[in-house]
Parts: sequence; structure tokens; C-alpha cells
Amino acid sequence: MNKGRIEAFSDGVIAIIITIMVLELKTPHGTTLAALTPLIPKLLSYLLSFIYVGIYWNNHHHLFHAVHQIRGAALWANLHLLFWMSVIPFVTGWMGENHFSEWPVIVYGLILALNGFAFTLLAWVLVKEAGPGSTLAKALGKDWKSRASTLVYLLAIGLAFVNPAISLTLYTMVAIIWFIPDRRIERALLNETKD
Repeated sequence: MNKGRIEAFSDGVIAIIITIMVLELKTPHGTTLAALTPLIPKLLSYLLSFIYVGIYWNNHHHLFHAVHQIRGAALWANLHLLFWMSVIPFVTGWMGENHFSEWPVIVYGLILALNGFAFTLLAWVLVKEAGPGSTLAKALGKDWKSRASTLVYLLAIGLAFVNPAISLTLYTMVAIIWFIPDRRIERALLNETKD
């Protein structure tokens, strides 16, 4: 099966997710900069979530760039990832609306962890379909970065009971780690063309 349709569909869903998130930002009722002050928690949660959605979009693109054919399992794994990504606007709004309170921060972390798990599952399915000697399998290797990120999310969820600010710091740390695109796939594809 050609991968073009799954990439186009995923791009469309991700664009809608970003649109929904930005629509949650309401225009302030005032003409001074002080009118923006109550929106700061919403703006910060939007910024963090926008970065996360961007990271997933970027890595999704790289992942599918290394794949030539897909099968039904990959379609379902991709839908699984898109489902959890589609929940990001809801938890983003809840967390920003409630000024980073304990439970919204915990649920936000849970959704981040489920997104991380879903992306890892998608990568695993694609590697399994491509085979252990494929460029994608060689590029991803053991994928410690994804596994470590999911563990940090789980740690942050637990620490939110102590102090939600610690959790937000950990969520931000993971975003910073992933902000620079994962070059493993690009390098593997470049090496493949040289051979």
C-alpha cells in the first residue's frame, strides 16, 4: 500500500489539532497589555503543546520518509497515535484554564505519555513491517530516547502530586530534548543512497 495517503491524512489531522488549540485562545477584553495577563497560563500551555504537536509532526514525517510500503497494522497504529494527539487540545485548554493545577497537569502528562507510547508503537510496527535489516530499523536502533521520554512522563505524573511545577519542568525538558529533529533517519537514508 502506498504511504502517501497516510501521510496526507496525518498532516490534515495534525493541522486540525493545531487549529483547535489556537481557537481555545480567546481574545482579551481590553486594549492594554495588562489585558493579556490573565491569558498567560493559556498562552504558555498552548506554546508547550504546539511544540509537542510540532515535534510529533516532524518525527512522523521522518519516520514515514524511511518507509516505502505500509500495511494495515501501520494504518491502525497511526490512527492510534492520531487519537492521542487529538486529545492534546482538550488537556491543553484544561491545564491553561486552571493555571497548571495538580489534576490538569497530571492528565496532561498522562496524555503526553500515551502519545509517546503510541509513537513508539507506530515506529515498532513500521520496523516490523520493513524488516530488521531495513534502513528504518538500523536508524532507530533501540530507540532509547523514546523510552526515556515515556519514563520521564511517568515520573512527572507522580511528581505532580508533590508540585505541578516540577512536572511542567520535566515536560518542558522532554520537549527540549526532542525539539532538535532526530537525525538518525536522515543519516541512515543518506548512507543508503551512498551505498
